[in-house]
Amino acid sequence: MTETLTQTIDDISLSNREIERYSRHLIMPEVGMEGQKRLKAARVLLVGTGGLGSPIAMYLAAAGVGTIGLVDFDTVDYSNLQRQIIHSTTSVGKSKLISAKASMEAINPEIDIVLHPVLLNSSNALDIISDYDIVCDGTDNYQTRYLVNDACVLLDKVNVYGSIYRFEGQASVFDASKGPCYRCLYSEPPPPGLVPSCSEGGVLGVLPGIIGTIQANEIIKLIINQGEPLVGRLLLLDALDMEFRELKLRKNPDCLICSEHPEITGLIDYDAFCGVELDGMGLGFNEVLSAVQLKELREGNIDHVLIDVREPHEQEISKIPGALLMPQNEIEALIVNIPKDSLIVLHCKVGVRSARALSKLKKLGYINLKNLQGGINAWARFIDNSLPIY
Repeated sequence: MTETLTQTIDDISLSNREIERYSRHLIMPEVGMEGQKRLKAARVLLVGTGGLGSPIAMYLAAAGVGTIGLVDFDTVDYSNLQRQIIHSTTSVGKSKLISAKASMEAINPEIDIVLHPVLLNSSNALDIISDYDIVCDGTDNYQTRYLVNDACVLLDKVNVYGSIYRFEGQASVFDASKGPCYRCLYSEPPPPGLVPSCSEGGVLGVLPGIIGTIQANEIIKLIINQGEPLVGRLLLLDALDMEFRELKLRKNPDCLICSEHPEITGLIDYDAFCGVELDGMGLGFNEVLSAVQLKELREGNIDHVLIDVREPHEQEISKIPGALLMPQNEIEALIVNIPKDSLIVLHCKVGVRSARALSKLKKLGYINLKNLQGGINAWARFIDNSLPIY
Protein backbone atom coordinates (compact mmCIF):
# COMPACT_ATOMS: atom_id res chain seq x y z
CA MET A 1 0.00 0.00 0.00
CA THR A 2 2.93 2.38 0.52
CA GLU A 3 3.14 3.29 -3.14
CA THR A 4 -0.62 3.75 -3.57
CA LEU A 5 -1.26 6.48 -1.01
CA THR A 6 -1.90 9.74 -2.84
CA GLN A 7 -0.60 11.71 0.13
CA THR A 8 2.69 11.16 1.94
CA ILE A 9 2.49 10.77 5.70
CA ASP A 10 5.22 13.42 6.00
CA ASP A 11 2.45 15.94 5.27
CA ILE A 12 0.17 14.52 7.97
CA SER A 13 -0.05 15.47 11.63
CA LEU A 14 -2.43 14.50 14.42
CA SER A 15 -3.96 17.02 16.79
CA ASN A 16 -4.12 16.37 20.51
CA ARG A 17 -7.84 15.68 20.10
CA GLU A 18 -7.12 13.12 17.37
CA ILE A 19 -4.45 11.47 19.49
CA GLU A 20 -6.99 11.05 22.27
CA ARG A 21 -9.59 9.74 19.81
CA TYR A 22 -7.24 7.16 18.29
CA SER A 23 -5.32 6.29 21.46
CA ARG A 24 -6.31 2.61 21.34
CA HIS A 25 -4.75 2.44 17.89
CA LEU A 26 -1.68 4.42 18.82
CA ILE A 27 -0.64 2.11 21.65
CA MET A 28 -0.61 -0.85 19.27
CA PRO A 29 2.85 -1.25 17.72
CA GLU A 30 1.30 -2.49 14.47
CA VAL A 31 -0.48 0.87 14.10
CA GLY A 32 1.26 3.54 16.17
CA MET A 33 1.64 7.12 14.98
CA GLU A 34 2.82 6.09 11.53
CA GLY A 35 -0.15 3.78 10.95
CA GLN A 36 -2.64 6.36 12.16
CA LYS A 37 -1.10 8.96 9.88
CA ARG A 38 -1.39 6.51 7.02
CA LEU A 39 -5.07 6.09 7.83
CA LYS A 40 -5.53 9.86 7.84
CA ALA A 41 -3.70 10.16 4.51
CA ALA A 42 -5.70 7.40 2.83
CA ARG A 43 -8.51 7.91 0.35
CA VAL A 44 -11.06 5.08 0.18
CA LEU A 45 -14.03 4.87 -2.17
CA LEU A 46 -17.05 2.91 -0.96
CA VAL A 47 -19.45 1.85 -3.71
CA GLY A 48 -22.84 1.44 -2.05
CA THR A 49 -24.13 2.57 1.35
CA GLY A 50 -26.51 -0.33 1.95
CA GLY A 51 -26.11 -3.53 3.94
CA LEU A 52 -22.37 -3.98 3.40
CA GLY A 53 -21.64 -0.29 3.06
CA SER A 54 -23.17 0.56 6.44
CA PRO A 55 -20.64 -1.17 8.73
CA ILE A 56 -17.77 -0.45 6.34
CA ALA A 57 -18.47 3.28 6.30
CA MET A 58 -18.95 3.52 10.06
CA TYR A 59 -15.81 1.56 10.96
CA LEU A 60 -13.65 3.39 8.42
CA ALA A 61 -14.93 6.68 9.81
CA ALA A 62 -14.25 5.56 13.38
CA ALA A 63 -10.77 4.34 12.42
CA GLY A 64 -9.85 7.78 11.05
CA VAL A 65 -9.58 7.12 7.33
CA GLY A 66 -9.00 10.68 6.18
CA THR A 67 -11.09 10.78 3.02
CA ILE A 68 -14.01 8.47 2.35
CA GLY A 69 -15.88 8.70 -0.92
CA LEU A 70 -19.43 7.35 -1.09
CA VAL A 71 -21.21 6.34 -4.30
CA ASP A 72 -24.96 5.80 -4.21
CA PHE A 73 -28.07 7.19 -5.88
CA ASP A 74 -30.79 5.45 -3.85
CA THR A 75 -33.06 6.64 -1.06
CA VAL A 76 -33.68 4.98 2.31
CA ASP A 77 -36.63 2.59 2.44
CA TYR A 78 -38.24 0.95 5.49
CA SER A 79 -37.13 -2.45 4.20
CA ASN A 80 -33.49 -1.27 4.43
CA LEU A 81 -33.56 -0.73 8.18
CA GLN A 82 -33.35 -4.42 9.12
CA ARG A 83 -29.69 -4.50 8.06
CA GLN A 84 -28.52 -1.07 6.81
CA ILE A 85 -27.61 0.22 10.24
CA ILE A 86 -26.06 3.48 9.08
CA HIS A 87 -29.61 4.69 8.36
CA SER A 88 -32.41 5.33 10.85
CA THR A 89 -36.19 5.47 10.75
CA THR A 90 -36.05 9.26 10.45
CA SER A 91 -33.97 8.82 7.25
CA VAL A 92 -36.69 6.96 5.36
CA GLY A 93 -37.33 8.70 2.05
CA LYS A 94 -34.07 10.65 2.21
CA SER A 95 -30.92 10.22 0.15
CA LYS A 96 -28.77 7.35 1.41
CA LEU A 97 -25.69 9.49 0.88
CA ILE A 98 -26.99 12.32 3.06
CA SER A 99 -28.12 9.83 5.71
CA ALA A 100 -24.79 7.97 5.68
CA LYS A 101 -22.77 11.17 5.85
CA ALA A 102 -24.72 12.38 8.89
CA SER A 103 -24.09 9.10 10.72
CA MET A 104 -20.40 9.09 9.84
CA GLU A 105 -19.91 12.70 10.91
CA ALA A 106 -21.65 11.91 14.20
CA ILE A 107 -19.04 9.20 14.75
CA ASN A 108 -16.05 11.24 13.58
CA PRO A 109 -16.17 14.88 12.48
CA GLU A 110 -12.41 14.85 11.83
CA ILE A 111 -12.67 13.14 8.42
CA ASP A 112 -13.64 14.30 4.93
CA ILE A 113 -16.61 12.63 3.25
CA VAL A 114 -17.01 13.06 -0.50
CA LEU A 115 -20.43 12.30 -1.97
CA HIS A 116 -20.95 10.93 -5.47
CA PRO A 117 -24.77 10.91 -5.95
CA VAL A 118 -24.67 8.96 -9.21
CA LEU A 119 -25.22 5.51 -10.62
CA LEU A 120 -21.70 4.21 -11.19
CA ASN A 121 -21.41 3.24 -14.86
CA SER A 122 -18.94 2.94 -17.70
CA SER A 123 -19.04 6.67 -18.42
CA ASN A 124 -18.03 7.87 -14.94
CA ALA A 125 -16.33 4.99 -13.12
CA LEU A 126 -12.75 5.68 -14.22
CA ASP A 127 -12.96 9.38 -13.35
CA ILE A 128 -14.42 8.69 -9.90
CA ILE A 129 -12.22 5.73 -8.94
CA SER A 130 -8.96 7.31 -10.15
CA ASP A 131 -9.05 9.76 -7.23
CA TYR A 132 -8.85 7.05 -4.54
CA ASP A 133 -6.27 4.60 -3.18
CA ILE A 134 -8.59 1.67 -2.43
CA VAL A 135 -12.04 0.79 -3.71
CA CYS A 136 -14.50 -1.17 -1.59
CA ASP A 137 -17.29 -3.03 -3.35
CA GLY A 138 -20.47 -2.91 -1.26
CA THR A 139 -22.84 -3.51 -4.17
CA ASP A 140 -25.55 -6.11 -4.67
CA ASN A 141 -25.59 -6.69 -8.44
CA TYR A 142 -23.29 -8.32 -10.96
CA GLN A 143 -23.18 -5.38 -13.37
CA THR A 144 -21.55 -3.11 -10.81
CA ARG A 145 -19.26 -5.83 -9.48
CA TYR A 146 -17.77 -6.42 -12.92
CA LEU A 147 -17.62 -2.67 -13.56
CA VAL A 148 -15.77 -2.03 -10.28
CA ASN A 149 -13.41 -4.92 -10.94
CA ASP A 150 -12.55 -3.85 -14.47
CA ALA A 151 -12.07 -0.22 -13.52
CA CYS A 152 -9.77 -1.21 -10.65
CA VAL A 153 -7.68 -3.43 -12.93
CA LEU A 154 -7.39 -0.71 -15.57
CA LEU A 155 -6.40 1.87 -12.94
CA ASP A 156 -4.22 -0.50 -10.87
CA LYS A 157 -6.38 -0.06 -7.77
CA VAL A 158 -7.09 -2.57 -5.00
CA ASN A 159 -10.70 -3.85 -4.88
CA VAL A 160 -11.95 -5.06 -1.49
CA TYR A 161 -14.88 -7.34 -2.29
CA GLY A 162 -17.81 -8.73 -0.35
CA SER A 163 -21.19 -10.26 -1.14
CA ILE A 164 -24.10 -11.66 0.86
CA TYR A 165 -27.21 -13.75 0.32
CA ARG A 166 -29.58 -15.20 2.91
CA PHE A 167 -27.21 -16.84 5.45
CA GLU A 168 -24.09 -16.90 3.25
CA GLY A 169 -21.36 -14.37 2.63
CA GLN A 170 -17.95 -14.10 1.04
CA ALA A 171 -15.06 -11.67 1.01
CA SER A 172 -11.74 -11.24 -0.76
CA VAL A 173 -9.20 -8.66 -1.86
CA PHE A 174 -8.61 -8.38 -5.58
CA ASP A 175 -5.28 -6.83 -6.51
CA ALA A 176 -4.39 -7.72 -10.09
CA SER A 177 -0.77 -6.63 -9.58
CA LYS A 178 -0.30 -9.31 -6.93
CA GLY A 179 -2.98 -11.93 -7.55
CA PRO A 180 -6.31 -12.70 -9.21
CA CYS A 181 -9.09 -10.26 -9.99
CA TYR A 182 -12.84 -10.85 -9.73
CA ARG A 183 -12.95 -12.08 -13.33
CA CYS A 184 -10.34 -14.72 -12.50
CA LEU A 185 -12.81 -16.11 -9.97
CA TYR A 186 -16.00 -15.55 -11.98
CA SER A 187 -15.16 -15.21 -15.66
CA GLU A 188 -18.83 -14.77 -16.52
CA PRO A 189 -21.94 -13.83 -14.53
CA PRO A 190 -24.52 -16.52 -13.79
CA PRO A 191 -27.45 -16.82 -16.21
CA PRO A 192 -30.08 -14.13 -15.63
CA GLY A 193 -32.52 -15.16 -12.91
CA LEU A 194 -30.41 -18.01 -11.54
CA VAL A 195 -29.27 -16.10 -8.44
CA PRO A 196 -32.08 -14.05 -6.81
CA SER A 197 -31.28 -10.65 -5.37
CA CYS A 198 -31.51 -9.99 -1.64
CA SER A 199 -34.84 -8.23 -2.22
CA GLU A 200 -36.21 -11.48 -3.66
CA GLY A 201 -34.37 -14.10 -1.62
CA GLY A 202 -33.79 -12.22 1.62
CA VAL A 203 -30.74 -11.77 3.82
CA LEU A 204 -30.13 -12.28 7.54
CA GLY A 205 -29.89 -8.81 9.06
CA VAL A 206 -26.58 -9.34 10.87
CA LEU A 207 -24.83 -10.99 7.89
CA PRO A 208 -23.78 -7.76 6.13
CA GLY A 209 -22.43 -6.58 9.46
CA ILE A 210 -20.12 -9.60 9.65
CA ILE A 211 -18.94 -9.47 6.04
CA GLY A 212 -18.77 -5.67 5.94
CA THR A 213 -16.63 -5.60 9.07
CA ILE A 214 -14.28 -8.11 7.44
CA GLN A 215 -14.01 -5.80 4.44
CA ALA A 216 -13.29 -2.83 6.70
CA ASN A 217 -10.62 -4.88 8.47
CA GLU A 218 -8.95 -5.69 5.14
CA ILE A 219 -8.96 -2.03 4.13
CA ILE A 220 -7.33 -0.95 7.37
CA LYS A 221 -4.70 -3.70 7.08
CA LEU A 222 -3.89 -2.58 3.55
CA ILE A 223 -3.54 1.04 4.58
CA ILE A 224 -1.27 0.41 7.58
CA ASN A 225 0.60 -2.29 5.63
CA GLN A 226 0.21 -4.96 8.30
CA GLY A 227 -0.87 -8.61 8.25
CA GLU A 228 -1.80 -10.81 5.32
CA PRO A 229 -4.60 -9.45 3.14
CA LEU A 230 -7.13 -11.74 1.49
CA VAL A 231 -5.32 -11.52 -1.85
CA GLY A 232 -5.59 -14.90 -3.56
CA ARG A 233 -8.03 -16.12 -0.93
CA LEU A 234 -11.83 -16.25 -0.85
CA LEU A 235 -13.32 -16.32 2.63
CA LEU A 236 -16.70 -18.06 2.79
CA LEU A 237 -19.15 -17.83 5.68
CA ASP A 238 -22.16 -20.02 6.42
CA ALA A 239 -23.78 -18.02 9.22
CA LEU A 240 -26.47 -20.64 9.85
CA ASP A 241 -23.85 -23.20 10.91
CA MET A 242 -21.36 -20.46 11.85
CA GLU A 243 -18.69 -22.03 9.69
CA PHE A 244 -15.86 -20.25 7.89
CA ARG A 245 -14.04 -21.80 4.94
CA GLU A 246 -11.24 -20.49 2.76
CA LEU A 247 -10.58 -21.17 -0.89
CA LYS A 248 -7.25 -20.50 -2.56
CA LEU A 249 -7.57 -18.42 -5.71
CA ARG A 250 -5.16 -18.38 -8.62
CA LYS A 251 -4.68 -15.80 -11.30
CA ASN A 252 -6.24 -16.92 -14.57
CA PRO A 253 -3.54 -16.72 -17.28
CA ASP A 254 -6.32 -16.25 -19.82
CA CYS A 255 -8.28 -13.64 -17.84
CA LEU A 256 -10.01 -11.25 -20.20
CA ILE A 257 -8.74 -8.19 -18.36
CA CYS A 258 -5.80 -8.90 -16.03
CA SER A 259 -3.78 -11.39 -18.12
CA GLU A 260 -0.67 -10.46 -20.07
CA HIS A 261 -2.72 -10.15 -23.25
CA PRO A 262 -6.14 -8.89 -22.18
CA GLU A 263 -9.10 -8.75 -24.52
CA ILE A 264 -10.81 -6.07 -22.46
CA THR A 265 -8.86 -2.82 -22.53
CA GLY A 266 -11.66 -0.45 -21.56
CA LEU A 267 -14.99 -0.44 -19.80
CA ILE A 268 -17.84 -2.22 -21.58
CA ASP A 269 -21.66 -2.34 -21.48
CA TYR A 270 -22.13 -4.23 -18.21
CA ASP A 271 -25.92 -4.45 -18.43
CA ALA A 272 -25.56 -6.29 -21.73
CA PHE A 273 -22.67 -8.41 -20.42
CA CYS A 274 -24.74 -9.53 -17.42
CA GLY A 275 -27.86 -10.08 -19.51
CA VAL A 276 -29.92 -7.53 -17.62
CA GLU A 277 -32.00 -6.78 -20.68
CA LEU A 278 -32.74 -10.51 -20.93
CA ASP A 279 -33.76 -10.89 -17.31
CA GLY A 280 -37.42 -11.49 -18.02
CA MET A 281 -38.32 -7.81 -17.72
CA GLY A 282 -38.18 -7.00 -21.42
CA LEU A 283 -41.87 -7.80 -21.86
CA GLY A 284 -44.09 -6.44 -24.55
CA PHE A 285 -46.58 -3.67 -23.77
CA ASN A 286 -49.48 -6.13 -24.01
CA GLU A 287 -47.82 -8.47 -21.50
CA VAL A 288 -47.77 -5.97 -18.62
CA LEU A 289 -50.73 -5.18 -16.36
CA SER A 290 -50.81 -2.40 -13.77
CA ALA A 291 -52.41 -2.83 -10.35
CA VAL A 292 -55.25 -0.52 -11.41
CA GLN A 293 -55.85 -2.57 -14.57
CA LEU A 294 -55.95 -5.79 -12.53
CA LYS A 295 -58.51 -4.19 -10.21
CA GLU A 296 -60.66 -3.26 -13.22
CA LEU A 297 -60.27 -6.78 -14.59
CA ARG A 298 -61.47 -8.31 -11.32
CA GLU A 299 -64.35 -5.88 -10.87
CA GLY A 300 -65.48 -6.44 -14.46
CA ASN A 301 -65.86 -10.17 -13.81
CA ILE A 302 -63.64 -10.94 -16.79
CA ASP A 303 -62.54 -14.57 -16.72
CA HIS A 304 -58.90 -14.83 -15.73
CA VAL A 305 -56.56 -16.91 -13.60
CA LEU A 306 -54.41 -15.06 -11.04
CA ILE A 307 -51.23 -16.98 -10.21
CA ASP A 308 -48.86 -16.15 -7.36
CA VAL A 309 -45.36 -17.43 -8.21
CA ARG A 310 -43.84 -16.65 -4.81
CA GLU A 311 -42.86 -19.24 -2.21
CA PRO A 312 -45.46 -20.55 0.30
CA HIS A 313 -43.97 -18.69 3.27
CA GLU A 314 -44.39 -15.40 1.40
CA GLN A 315 -48.14 -15.90 1.17
CA GLU A 316 -48.17 -15.80 4.96
CA ILE A 317 -46.98 -12.18 4.67
CA SER A 318 -49.58 -11.01 2.17
CA LYS A 319 -51.99 -12.49 -0.37
CA ILE A 320 -54.37 -11.29 -3.06
CA PRO A 321 -57.67 -13.16 -2.58
CA GLY A 322 -58.26 -15.84 -5.19
CA ALA A 323 -54.63 -16.13 -6.28
CA LEU A 324 -53.36 -19.66 -6.97
CA LEU A 325 -49.97 -20.45 -5.50
CA MET A 326 -47.55 -21.85 -8.07
CA PRO A 327 -43.91 -21.13 -7.10
CA GLN A 328 -41.77 -20.02 -10.02
CA ASN A 329 -39.60 -23.13 -10.02
CA GLU A 330 -42.63 -25.45 -10.01
CA ILE A 331 -45.01 -23.59 -12.28
CA GLU A 332 -44.45 -25.72 -15.39
CA ALA A 333 -45.67 -28.81 -13.52
CA LEU A 334 -48.48 -27.12 -11.57
CA ILE A 335 -50.13 -25.26 -14.44
CA VAL A 336 -50.85 -28.25 -16.70
CA ASN A 337 -54.61 -28.28 -15.97
CA ILE A 338 -55.14 -24.67 -17.01
CA PRO A 339 -56.07 -24.25 -20.71
CA LYS A 340 -53.38 -22.57 -22.78
CA ASP A 341 -55.76 -19.93 -24.13
CA SER A 342 -56.82 -18.74 -20.65
CA LEU A 343 -56.12 -15.17 -19.59
CA ILE A 344 -53.41 -15.67 -16.97
CA VAL A 345 -52.13 -12.90 -14.70
CA LEU A 346 -48.88 -13.66 -12.88
CA HIS A 347 -47.55 -11.88 -9.84
CA CYS A 348 -44.74 -12.12 -7.30
CA LYS A 349 -43.35 -9.59 -4.83
CA VAL A 350 -42.21 -6.87 -7.24
CA GLY A 351 -42.68 -8.39 -10.71
CA VAL A 352 -39.28 -9.93 -11.44
CA ARG A 353 -39.95 -13.60 -10.74
CA SER A 354 -43.37 -13.44 -12.36
CA ALA A 355 -41.80 -11.98 -15.50
CA ARG A 356 -39.44 -14.94 -15.64
CA ALA A 357 -42.36 -17.31 -15.09
CA LEU A 358 -44.20 -15.61 -17.94
CA SER A 359 -41.27 -16.30 -20.25
CA LYS A 360 -41.37 -19.98 -19.24
CA LEU A 361 -45.09 -20.26 -19.95
CA LYS A 362 -44.73 -18.62 -23.35
CA LYS A 363 -42.35 -21.41 -24.32
CA LEU A 364 -44.99 -23.94 -23.23
CA GLY A 365 -47.53 -22.41 -25.61
CA TYR A 366 -49.60 -20.19 -23.30
CA ILE A 367 -50.81 -17.29 -25.41
CA ASN A 368 -52.62 -14.82 -23.13
CA LEU A 369 -50.22 -13.91 -20.33
CA LYS A 370 -49.95 -10.77 -18.21
CA ASN A 371 -47.39 -9.76 -15.60
CA LEU A 372 -48.55 -7.61 -12.66
CA GLN A 373 -46.25 -4.61 -12.79
CA GLY A 374 -44.66 -4.02 -9.38
CA GLY A 375 -46.08 -7.28 -8.01
CA ILE A 376 -48.15 -7.61 -4.86
CA ASN A 377 -46.30 -4.65 -3.36
CA ALA A 378 -47.83 -2.44 -6.07
CA TRP A 379 -51.25 -3.96 -5.32
CA ALA A 380 -50.74 -3.13 -1.64
CA ARG A 381 -49.55 0.39 -2.39
CA PHE A 382 -52.24 1.41 -4.89
CA ILE A 383 -55.25 -0.88 -4.35
CA ASP A 384 -55.40 -2.65 -0.98
CA ASN A 385 -53.71 -0.60 1.73
CA SER A 386 -54.58 -3.24 4.33
CA LEU A 387 -51.77 -5.42 2.92
CA PRO A 388 -48.21 -4.83 4.12
CA ILE A 389 -45.41 -3.86 1.77
CA TYR A 390 -42.33 -6.01 2.31
